[in-house]
Amino acid sequence: MLARRRREYFWLMGGCLVLFVSAWGFVRLWSVPAAVAMCVVAMVIPPVAAMVANRRGPDDRWWDDPSGDPKSDEWWDELDGKKKY
Repeated sequence: MLARRRREYFWLMGGCLVLFVSAWGFVRLWSVPAAVAMCVVAMVIPPVAAMVANRRGPDDRWWDDPSGDPKSDEWWDELDGKKKY
């Protein structure tokens, strides 16, 4: 799952770089509004890429899942206020 998310992130960020560099490298020579539009699209891609990269998959362990070490889980539960005294 992590490899798939990482690959998607790099594809999105690579597309962002291609859009930005091509917009001001040669598209602006023919159409400045098109170059600006390409940059606006490139501006939206990084937050989407971050959401894709940080999405939790069905098999991923999440931060509050038990680790399997009873002493560590007990200690974290006490810190989080989940432990009943």
